[in-house]
Amino acid sequence: MKHKFLFLFVIGMLMSMGLGAQRTSDISGASDYALVSRFDGSVIEYYKLIKWDSYKLPVYPDNTKEPNYKNPLVLEGKIQRWQYSVSPDNNPAYVIRNFQKAFEDKGYKILLNAKPGVDFGEGALGFEGDFYGGIQGLHLGRFGFAYKPLGNNTALIVAKTTANGKDIYIVEVASGFSNTTLITQDVIEVEAAETGKVTAKSLSEGITQNGHIAVYDILFDTGKSEVKKESASALKQIADYLKANTDKHFAIVGHTDNTGDFQANMKLSQDRATAVMNILVNDYGVNPSQIQAYGVGSLSPVATNHTDDGKAQNRRVEIVEL
Repeated sequence: MKHKFLFLFVIGMLMSMGLGAQRTSDISGASDYALVSRFDGSVIEYYKLIKWDSYKLPVYPDNTKEPNYKNPLVLEGKIQRWQYSVSPDNNPAYVIRNFQKAFEDKGYKILLNAKPGVDFGEGALGFEGDFYGGIQGLHLGRFGFAYKPLGNNTALIVAKTTANGKDIYIVEVASGFSNTTLITQDVIEVEAAETGKVTAKSLSEGITQNGHIAVYDILFDTGKSEVKKESASALKQIADYLKANTDKHFAIVGHTDNTGDFQANMKLSQDRATAVMNILVNDYGVNPSQIQAYGVGSLSPVATNHTDDGKAQNRRVEIVEL
């Protein structure tokens, strides 16, 4: 009995000191999230897709530096979890600093940024008990893991962006072990409050946070560049926004999926962007010197062109701040 106890103790000590051997290639069937570049040199150890669930996120309340455990932000939507491993010389603070720069460069909003030994020292963030502990933390029991991402040397960052009519929340947790650094990434896709409806608020927030916004309410018949009358509401909202920001300049950019001839799609996207620009100027009084029209065809997809849903997301008009 004494030998059995000693054996279990040694195994427990080994597990606390480090993870198993780091993989040299991704697990089968897993790939990166389109809006997040993986940390250089890391490989995927675990992946899980949850088509719909809730996710409690204790992000910082406005004007404070403490996570809101008692009243967390409750998200509902599609949830995906990845776990990556990378060599231990990439310590958690360094990993999270790289994600921070990448998010800031893309215009993502940083909701929470916690560093090891500062925010997690002496239980300052209640990390294991509140933030990442158990089913009420970041849902380890519900969404699973290859390795439990807990330890004294831990850092995390939470960022938000908007794409394709959805609010995207990205959670990166880096945990240091003796033989590897583990990066746990959760991505929560939440249907935006005004999905499919352009408003002054969504325009302002999208352009302020990302420098551009995709508009799906400007409609065309297949292969045509004439703007359909059902687009009037979206066009008015765009015109109002432009006229309220006359000190700024914008591009109206047409996008297509990859169906059909490439050159024909390039011309179609340009013709559609020009049609939108002309309506904004001629019908809604936008200053012609404030906007320019461009078409990029299928060169800038936001989703796969292998599915109908992906193609629908790629067919869009974008308003881009210059």
